[in-house]
Amino acid sequence: MSSHTLLFRNGRIFDGTSDHLRDGLEVLVEGTRIKEVADRPLRAAGATVVDLGGRTLMPGLIDAHFHAYATALDLGKACAVPLSLHALEAHVLLEQSLARGFTTVRDAAGADVGLALATERGLIKGPRIFYSGRALTQTGGHGDMRSATHIEPCACAQVGHTMGVVVDGVDEVRKAAREELRKGAHQIKIFVSGGISSPGDPVWMRQFTDDEIRAAVEEAASRRTYVLAHAYTAESISRAVRCGVRSIEHGNLIDRAAAEVVRDHDAFVVPTLVTYEANHRFGAAAGAPAFMLEKLDEVRLAGLDALALLAEVGVKIGFGTDLLGPLHQYQSDEFTIRARVQKPVDILRSATSINAALVQRSNELGVVRAGALADLIVVDGDPLADISVLCGQGERIPLVMKAGEIMKRMAL
Repeated sequence: MSSHTLLFRNGRIFDGTSDHLRDGLEVLVEGTRIKEVADRPLRAAGATVVDLGGRTLMPGLIDAHFHAYATALDLGKACAVPLSLHALEAHVLLEQSLARGFTTVRDAAGADVGLALATERGLIKGPRIFYSGRALTQTGGHGDMRSATHIEPCACAQVGHTMGVVVDGVDEVRKAAREELRKGAHQIKIFVSGGISSPGDPVWMRQFTDDEIRAAVEEAASRRTYVLAHAYTAESISRAVRCGVRSIEHGNLIDRAAAEVVRDHDAFVVPTLVTYEANHRFGAAAGAPAFMLEKLDEVRLAGLDALALLAEVGVKIGFGTDLLGPLHQYQSDEFTIRARVQKPVDILRSATSINAALVQRSNELGVVRAGALADLIVVDGDPLADISVLCGQGERIPLVMKAGEIMKRMAL
């Protein structure tokens, strides 16, 4: 459903940056963008007036660590299905995310140009996608999904893997990064420590050499973009940031010294606390492999402390979820988990204006401001007072607009 010109009035506005909601503002949307935000009655000939009835109008949410192709908890199985089926499964995850108020996602491994174009052209109803293509992993690294009993003469078979590609040495890293950028990747993803969803690497494992990391960073910079790195340990975080990585994913085992390195290099950290909680509570019943559950508590129990430390040190904190398979339904629980150590307004900024800066779209996304893209959601309640109004499946989000098009509308 779309309308060329809409006028939102009689609501409270969270603009993506302010400390408080603002009353008495009117927001005029014309075409794909916000034309005007004013503290006086606006007039626009032919505009459709949307009476908010005291509800909150705010920027569309941004999930900076999403996996559209992670359609099962066992990633090896998820990536073994035909790509055509995989895309249809991803469609469901994207549509559900949009209904929760997420108008943009940064896909952190797997999504490709086809999925992004299908969404852009309206073939798939979902958030806009900033995709990383296939993530780069070393042999035996976090993105290498082969079990210890899988024997083959080389890692060549992994080249076609949906989520990642195995590369070793500077030249292979450089070529793989160039290939993903050729295919339109908005940023490059690498793994620099072990993880819980891969079978063969301990969480503490050091992955990729400094020169390999720098090669990925150099290739991303050649396209005026950046590298995001999966990293848990303080050592892997510090090393990656010093090599030019701009976005650290997870960061659960960070310490104060590493957090200061991130801050001093003007980098971001994107915690993903809900994925650990959801796996802890529901993973076994949902099909999580045994090795994942065995490694889970190594990082889960440190997540909130890491988040509190990042906030204290002054690191730029993004908002991500990293959910797999059926656990995507818990995406919005990230808000209430973070609320145990953060103020709601800080969490909301992470999911709007900070994430917009992270994806290099500060002027267009994450704000209610004249000239920005009209990515807007209406919330039944005050998320600064009770952030749980954003939880669930969007039951308290009656309207979702992406680039001026109403994608979801319930009775106001």
